Amino acid sequence: MRNLSFLLFLWSVVISAQEQPQNEINKVLDAWHKAAAEADFNAYFGLMSDDAVFIGTDATENWNLTEFKVYSKPHFDKGKAWHFTPVERNVYVNASGNFAWFDELLNTQMEICRGSGILKKVNGEWKIGHYVLSIAVPNEHVSELIEIKKERDSLLLSKLTKE
Repeated sequence: MRNLSFLLFLWSVVISAQEQPQNEINKVLDAWHKAAAEADFNAYFGLMSDDAVFIGTDATENWNLTEFKVYSKPHFDKGKAWHFTPVERNVYVNASGNFAWFDELLNTQMEICRGSGILKKVNGEWKIGHYVLSIAVPNEHVSELIEIKKERDSLLLSKLTKE
């Protein structure tokens, strides 16, 4: 009986150790979304690494941290940034426990969106290093969306291929 109790104890320690990074990461991501909803600029950007990248829903939105702060500051200053509520999230951590990637479905003002990205340990703390936000489009409506985007995408593609 003592052996069984000891084995159960060890098993619970192993399971707890495996869940700990995911729990920490969930707390960071939840705090990040909460900081945006509360327009707390310092808390929001304090959860990102110094070399972070944010990719928004528009094809032109690929910002390093400084650029993203410039874009975001007026929204935060108005006291109204954005409010993303996670409804589903998957978190994966590398074997070393210092790098993670995730995807999440979000309830937003744009309806359902998908966020995905990476976090890395910086001085012992999880920091968001890369985030991609995309609008989830039902497959049966992709043709309609393509038609809406066609003209603008054509102009942007022309510009990008000339550079």
